[in-house]
Amino acid sequence: MPTVELTKDTFDEFVGAGGTVLVDFWASWCGPCRQFAPVYEKASEENPDIVFGTVDTEAEQELAARFGIRSIPTLMVVREAVVLYSQPGALPGPVLDDLIAQARAVDMEEVRREALAQQQPGS
Repeated sequence: MPTVELTKDTFDEFVGAGGTVLVDFWASWCGPCRQFAPVYEKASEENPDIVFGTVDTEAEQELAARFGIRSIPTLMVVREAVVLYSQPGALPGPVLDDLIAQARAVDMEEVRREALAQQQPGS
């Protein structure tokens, strides 16, 4: 599946739809972003069940600010509307593949139980 350009108007639609979404925050002037782009595109082609989105931080400054993006590229992994990973830095292909495998393996029921426990008073 080709990457999808996300904007402040479409972001919640894609990320809130369930499933797994990877989001690459980037800018055209960023050298590491340009180096990461083919790795990200290849992963999107190899994982058609995952949405691979991109956010141009220059065009979508409000969206970048919403997620506290201070360094690019930043990769965010969201599964079932829960952010599992958000770190700056361009990843090599094998590391990105491993991250995707880890995201697939997360027990989302356990994540929800932990989140609920943290919201309880006295936890």
